[in-house]
Amino acid sequence: MTFALSVLDTPAGPMALVHDVRGTLWAAEFRHDPRRVETSLARYGIGPLTEGEAPLPPHLADAFGRYFGGELRALESLQTGQVGSKFERAVWAELRRIPPGETRTYGDIARALGGAASGAGPNARAVGTANGRNPLAIVVPCHRVIGADGSLTGYAGGLQQKAWLLAHEGWGASQGSLF
Repeated sequence: MTFALSVLDTPAGPMALVHDVRGTLWAAEFRHDPRRVETSLARYGIGPLTEGEAPLPPHLADAFGRYFGGELRALESLQTGQVGSKFERAVWAELRRIPPGETRTYGDIARALGGAASGAGPNARAVGTANGRNPLAIVVPCHRVIGADGSLTGYAGGLQQKAWLLAHEGWGASQGSLF
């Protein structure tokens, strides 16, 4: 299968979008360095990417445009490629259940998967690892996961993007400062 890279300028910074010839989205990352994107996708057997940037399929441009324009559920129906381990896919499915404007902790996600915040079974640390490997930023809303103390924690796209996305979705107004 051939994968193409398109770069989309967004209010939160440039995003690298990797899609196939059918327009299925395989990756959406704020890191727009093609080598970094290609390296992170290689772990899932996605690649190689075609040389240079490709035009963004209209349905993807439309969906991301609507999301950044305030239609916060516009990305939910996008066709996405299936990658990751069984556990990673379970974590990512749980992330997709978090509504815009809401957050969950890593422990919340672990408990939703039948584990505990710590100890045996799926735990917050394992959820954090799977969350960090999510190749579909915003589409699989890993930015909606925060620390147990309510703090913003690591985000592959950068904490500024995470704060921007949460504010864009309406989180933070009632919770106080994002930092």
